Formats: sequence, C-alpha cells, structure tokens
Amino acid sequence: MSKQAEYVLEEQLVQQLQTLGYELVVIKDENDLLANLKKQLEKHNKVQLSDTEFRKVLNHLSKGNVFDKAERLRDKFQFKRENGDVVYLEFLNLEYWCQNQYQVTHQVSMEGRYKNRYDVTLLINGLPLVQIELKRRGLELKEAFNQINRYQRHSFDSSYGLFQYIQIFVISNGVNTKYYANNRRQEFKQTFFWADANNKKITHLEAFANVFLEKCHLSKMICKYIVLHQSNKILMVLRPYQYYATEAIVERVKNSQKNGYIWHTTGSGKTLTSFKTSQVLMDNPKIHKIIFVVDRRDLDDQTTKEFNHFVEDSVDSTTNTKTLVDQFTDTYKTPKGVLKTAKLIVTTIQKLNNAISSSRHLKRMETERDKRFVFIFDECHRSQFGDTHQRIVSFFNNAQLFGFTGTPILAENAVSKSGKKQTTKDLFGDCLHKYVITDAIRDENVLKFSIEYVGRYKQKEGYETELDIKVEDIDTKELYESQERLEKITDYIIANHKRKTHGRFFSAMFCVSSIEILVKYYQLFQSKKEAGKHNLRIATIFSYGTNEEDKEADGHLDDESFPSDGIVNQHSRDQLEAFIQDYNTMYQTDYSTKDSQSFYNYYRNIAKRLKDREKTSFQDKDRLDILLVVNMFLTGFDAKKVNTLYVDKNLKHHGLIQAFSRTNRIIGEKKSQGNIMCFRNLKKATDDAIALFSNPEAKEVIMMEPYEVYVKRFNEALIDLKAIVPTVDSVDDLLTEEDELAFVKAFRSLIRLMNILSHFADFSYDDLDISEQEYKGYKSKYLYIHRKVRFDRQKEKVSILQDVDFELELIHRDEVNVTYIIKLLRELAKAKNKAKKRQQILDFLNTGVELRSKKELIEKFINNNLPNIKDEDQVEGAFHVFWQQEKQKALQSLCEEENLYQEQVEKVIEDFLFTGRRPLRDAILATLKETPRLMQRKTVTENLTNKIMEFVDIYVDGVPLEGENL
Repeated sequence: MSKQAEYVLEEQLVQQLQTLGYELVVIKDENDLLANLKKQLEKHNKVQLSDTEFRKVLNHLSKGNVFDKAERLRDKFQFKRENGDVVYLEFLNLEYWCQNQYQVTHQVSMEGRYKNRYDVTLLINGLPLVQIELKRRGLELKEAFNQINRYQRHSFDSSYGLFQYIQIFVISNGVNTKYYANNRRQEFKQTFFWADANNKKITHLEAFANVFLEKCHLSKMICKYIVLHQSNKILMVLRPYQYYATEAIVERVKNSQKNGYIWHTTGSGKTLTSFKTSQVLMDNPKIHKIIFVVDRRDLDDQTTKEFNHFVEDSVDSTTNTKTLVDQFTDTYKTPKGVLKTAKLIVTTIQKLNNAISSSRHLKRMETERDKRFVFIFDECHRSQFGDTHQRIVSFFNNAQLFGFTGTPILAENAVSKSGKKQTTKDLFGDCLHKYVITDAIRDENVLKFSIEYVGRYKQKEGYETELDIKVEDIDTKELYESQERLEKITDYIIANHKRKTHGRFFSAMFCVSSIEILVKYYQLFQSKKEAGKHNLRIATIFSYGTNEEDKEADGHLDDESFPSDGIVNQHSRDQLEAFIQDYNTMYQTDYSTKDSQSFYNYYRNIAKRLKDREKTSFQDKDRLDILLVVNMFLTGFDAKKVNTLYVDKNLKHHGLIQAFSRTNRIIGEKKSQGNIMCFRNLKKATDDAIALFSNPEAKEVIMMEPYEVYVKRFNEALIDLKAIVPTVDSVDDLLTEEDELAFVKAFRSLIRLMNILSHFADFSYDDLDISEQEYKGYKSKYLYIHRKVRFDRQKEKVSILQDVDFELELIHRDEVNVTYIIKLLRELAKAKNKAKKRQQILDFLNTGVELRSKKELIEKFINNNLPNIKDEDQVEGAFHVFWQQEKQKALQSLCEEENLYQEQVEKVIEDFLFTGRRPLRDAILATLKETPRLMQRKTVTENLTNKIMEFVDIYVDGVPLEGENL
C-alpha cells in the first residue's frame, strides 16, 4: 500500500499504544478533558475533590504560559480543602516516573480562534503531555510541524489552556517520525529522530512507538531529560546521543569507580549534555561534589552563563583560587556576601591546578583528598595532556574523571611528550558513547562543509601568483608571505564576501598563519576601505605575549593565552592597540591593551558581537563582518551566524576539524552549509582529518559536492518545474490547489538549490538553463500564491497549502525594503537614463518578498508624483506625504465598506503593532457599528481580521517613519 490514510495510521497507533499499557479514553471536547482530569488526579493522589476544590485546581493550572506551566507541572499544589485540611496535589511523579497514570485518546476538539481537532494525545495523570500529529505517507513531515504551530496559535491556549502543558510533540508520516520539545521559537531543523545507542535512527512510527513512547521511557524523558531554560524561558529536550551519554556516565558513577570519556562531535551540544549529566549526578547523595572543569577563562564564563541559563543560580563561578578552595571546603561567600554551599562548581584547569599545588591552599585542600568527587572536563582534548592531569589524579584519592571532546587525541594525532604519546583513552579509559561528525550531519544536527580551494602558483624566475581554483602543492614561506599574494587574496575576499555570507546576513572568520601576516592583512583591508573599495567591518584579536610562534602544523590550536601585565612583545602590542582603537571608533567602545582585564573585555565584546547576531533584537549597526585571527576563536567558540571561514594557514587533524566547525552550526533554512575558502593546499589534510575523526568513506557525507553537481541538479529540477508550468504566465492557468501545490513544491526545490549555488564563487546564470529574469518571474508567481494563502478569507475550509512551508527565508537575500526603494527613487529623480533605473525598481518590486504587497502604491508614486519632483532631496519627504495620504484614504475606505468605528480600528492596529499578536475576537467586534448575529460572528470577525492585517501589511509593515535615518 503506497499511501496510508491518516485515520488508518491513527487507528493502528492507538491500538499499539494500548498494547504498551495506555488506557484508551474517549475525550471529544474540553468538558470531557476536564472530567477525565478530575478522575485521574484523584486516582493519582488518592483523594476525592469536590467541584469547588477542583475549580481551585483548574484556576491554578490555567495561569501563565507554556514555560510557567512546565514549572507548575513539576511542583505540588498546596490548597485548603472545604473542611479546612491542607492538601498537596501532585501533577507528576518526578522521582518514580513509572508510577503515573497513562492514557491515550484521539480526535479531541478544542475551539479557540478556530476549531481544531487533534490526532493522538497522550495523557499523564489526566494532563495532555504529549501530542502526536500524523500525515499520510508521501506527505512532507514539515506539514505536521506547521500544523502544530497553527494549533499553538489558534487553540492550545483556549479556555483553561491545558494543551499548553504538552511537553513533547511527535510528528510522523508513518515512515519518518520525529520529536521535539514544546518551544514555539524553534524551527523544523530543531526536530529530532530517535536512535539506538549506536546512533541508528528509528524512523518508522511503529518502531518509534515501541521504544520512545513506552510508558517508562516517555515519562523518564519528561521527568529527567526535559530542560527548562530559565534565561530564554523555553523547554529543551535531549537528543538521543545526549541521552545515552548522560545515562552512561550516571550508570558508571552508580556502579563503579572507573573513568570514561564522551566523543561527541563539535557542535552537537556538549554543554547541554554535560549540564544535564551534572544535574542528574547532583541527586546522588553518595557524591560530595561535581566539578566541571574548562581550560580557559572565557569558557569558564561562557559555560557558567549557559549552566545558569538552564537553571538559575545552579552554578556559582569561581573568580579566584581562594574562592574555589572555599567552594571545595563547603562554605563560601557570593559577591553579595551570602554564605552558600556549592555541590556543582565550574572552574578552570588553571585555578584547579593552583588549588592543589600552591602551598597557601594545600592545608585546606588536604581535608578534601578522600571525599568522593566527580570531575567533568570540557574539551578534554585540549586541557588534559600536561602535568596538571597527573596532579589531579594523584591528589584526589576518591575521584572519578569524565571527559567530553569533539576531537579526541588518538594515536595518529597525539603529540609526543618526553618520548611518549598519550591519547584520550590513556587518560580517561573507555569511550562511553560516540557521536561523530558523520552522525551529526546525517541527523542534520550540524551542516556539511562547502570547501573551495583558491590559488594556483606557477614557478618561473622567482615566482608569480595567480588566483584560481586549482591547487599545486607548493609550500614556501617566501611565496606565502609575499605582498602580492596577500593583496590578491584580500581583493578576492572583498569581491566574494557578500556572496558567501548572503549579503552580509552572516559573518566570517579569517584564520592566518602568524601575527606578522595578520597585521599585513589587516592593514590591507583598512587601506582598501579608506580607498573606497569596500565597507566591510573588520576586527582582529591576537596575543601580544612573548610566545608568538605558531604551532600551525601540529594540529593543536590552543588559544594564545591571555597576556599578563608583565613581559610582552611591545611591537605586537602597539599594533593591536591601534587595531583596537579602530574597533572603538567603529562601535563606540573603549577597550585597550593597558591591562589584561581591558584586553579580556575586548575579547568578550567581540565574542558577544558575533553571538548576538542570532538574536531577534540584534541591530545591523552592531554587525561585524570578518574577524581576523591566528588561533583565537578557532576552537570552543560557537556563533550560529558565522557561516564562512577563510583559511590562509596550515591546519591538520583535530585543529582542522575544530576550525572548520566554527561555520557549521544550524540556524534556519538560509544557512545551508559551512563555507570554507582555502588559500592553501589543505586537500590531503582535510581528507586525512575526516578519515581520522569519522571514517575514510565519510567525505561525501561531510563535504558538499562540486559546483557542477548542483548545476546539474538545478537543471534537472527545472525540467520537472517546466513539466508543470512551461512558462511563467502558465502559472496563472493552474486550476486547482493541487496544481498550485505541485508548482510550489517544484519551484521550492529550485530555491533550495539556488541557495546553495549562489554561495559558490563561480556561480553564473550562464550555467543554468534559465535566465535570471525568467527565474525571478517564477519567483514572483510563487510569492503571489503564498500571499493568496496568507490572506485567504475562506476560512471555513482549510487550504491544502495552509501548512506547506514556502521557505521564504531563502528568498530574503538582499535587503530590498521600502527604505531601499526610497534610495532608488532618489537616484531615479536625478538619473539621466530614467527608463533603465525605473525598470530596475520595478524588477525589485516583482521579486522582493516585503514589497509585493506595496507594489501598486509604489508604482503609483513613480507614475504620478515623481515626475513633479525636481530635487532628489525632496523625494523622501514627498514619499512620506504620499504614503500617509494613501494610508488614510485606505483606512477610511475600509471603515466605510465594513461599517466600522475608525478610532477602534486604529486602536486594534496599535495594539497589534505593540504586542505582535493578532487581535482577539472581542477587539474586532468592538470595531463594528452593528454587532452581527451569533451564528455569523466567527465568519465576520475572521474576514475583518484578515482585512485589517492586510491593511497593516501594505501600509505599515516595513515602512520607515518620516525622519528615520535612511
């Protein structure tokens, strides 16, 4: 049977869940849900509740948002009964998670802004904690994800909001099944397949249900492996490899004194795994303390911040060695002077070494020798290969050591010290769980790398350089450091940076071989900027200490240590001071190298600037385009909006994988790969590193294919598109939604491939079987269908296009908005060839996502108003006057046609712009001069809401206020 109807899939799942011990219960609507909840809470708590008492419970449960309810679920509710007794009501047994009440129901109807019917709901103690949405085989899994998002907007929060207690969503089309936490901020890429301990994915619904939905496992995931991220107020759930790693460490601590390490590839979320491991271990009364050890000050801050984000005040970071000793010996003062006891300590390897080797601290630390400690070492491939490791092992008599690493030290990449090579296994023993880069890429937890090798060098009399895509293995210091070569590379980066970073939507890093070369590159970028050849924002950081020799060839990318205030290399310090002053001018900051703290603050500001780009509140004025480094930031630093690494430095082994991995964090559909642009011959080193840390056949999994392959795929996909719509105009002849859906999916395939192709330096429309104009024509029709679905007023029947993901973020390449159009209008006013400039603006109007709704008005301004404007400086003011007049006319027309109070409509719009939430039905009804009959209210309010939202889309969204800086 090629396709399986959703109801058949649903019936089979419900039957399977009953065999797993779930009780089938019929719940048609909220009244049934509430009646069942009362019975289940009474059964779980062995108590009878009166109707009045149950209303108190409901009032308690109904408060707050999803995050608040997740916290409430894990607490007990204390209230006074009618007879005066005090009762503690438990909603979920967290300690003995198998001892809860399990039920399954399906086709529950809830009505909020719309009436929705949900597929399969799993109830624990009467509360809906797991929601399963099914699609028939052959449909995209993303449609189920989008459907759940629609339910979250429309009905999960209705009435008492009990469906906001959902902890985990499951989506399936029978052959593919994924799960994710109840977090509306995440995208489809944050949904996960379950897997076994060997990372073999379990995708079929039946197999997934047997393993993941088994009662004890499911409640264990909810009770132990959901993380409430306090800072962001969101729910997170562990992925399978994180679960197995945590379980492996917990079991080893419980049953033995052996050590071990976790090999989880860079970018796979080791901080969350290590936090959850620490949190679970804190519940073990036999453990005195858990010590989380990092090897740099910045990671100390970063990890502490992340841990405290997961659970507020869960970690008190040490500020000096004395504070660390205080924490070891149980009582210490917080910065506010409060005495506290810490069971979880985050510290650096350096401070830990001081605590056990300095004579001033030894007397107090001696008392801790025989207590049971669990040490967890982050990035143990960097921190555990010196004398400090042996000191820790020798000092603590009853300690267990666990390491986390994305690139372990193996025999092949171990460095000989005192004639002996030490590996991660030598130091920590068994690898308890492995999740390598090939696993992460297959699971879509990190991205592939697109690696381009640029630079061909021909030996003649002396040498000459020519940038090309071919590489010959020439490695001479004179050649690599020649001014001519450095300048050609600088020009190449300037020419290609916009393409590589989606028009600067992402940032890049540029790693070079030495501080001397870095200084030359920085000065080249600055001189070309002053000459008007680019306006990229470039920053740099490096150590100004005495040890500036690069270890580029051994694979070790230890960050330059933060310089002390003692002996330094004065020349490099002066150079860096000048570069920091450029940074201060660019961002209105005040950093320097006058002391180590000010330098460290500079380091932290750069890190924050790159990390904060992923926040919705980030402003473009704070953007950093390229960060120039030697070693710093190439390991242990994660910023999702970094997508490109330029490389003019020899790398190998774990150093290469770590550096490349700065680019492959997932964030949205637009970031399709990590871009690596190599100006050295790293082909063999790359192949060797991939083979070492995955397997020799892993190249095709880890690296994107050559440019020509994607050209071929694009042209093949184009054939499929033209079989549906041979011309742009034929899109208008599509008769049914099914036909439109076929076009949308076919053209979306082209968009995805174009998103990849456009990153290549060699990209040209000449290689494609479609012109740029024709491609943009199809894109315009695609956007028109999206807009039609968005503002479709026939809400009684849900469109089959409703839950299809149009992936518009892949089209938002250039910032073509109203502000940009005004700039073009000013150019048009003074242009000699007005016809050409006018056509350029019209082309933008056809292809820009944000401008589609405003096209007619902008064209009206161009035709009627612009010819009367003689001075380009008057364009902006005239445009604002025109826009306000058109907006007022449209608002008056809307109010007259729909018989509305204009003041109330304006208030609805103001509230929407302030809150970002669509107006409630009561707010819409208040705008009507005549209240519709009860049976008509839903249709009338929906139609009116859509008209108001369309008004906002056209006249308000994306339109700068008069006087804003353009």
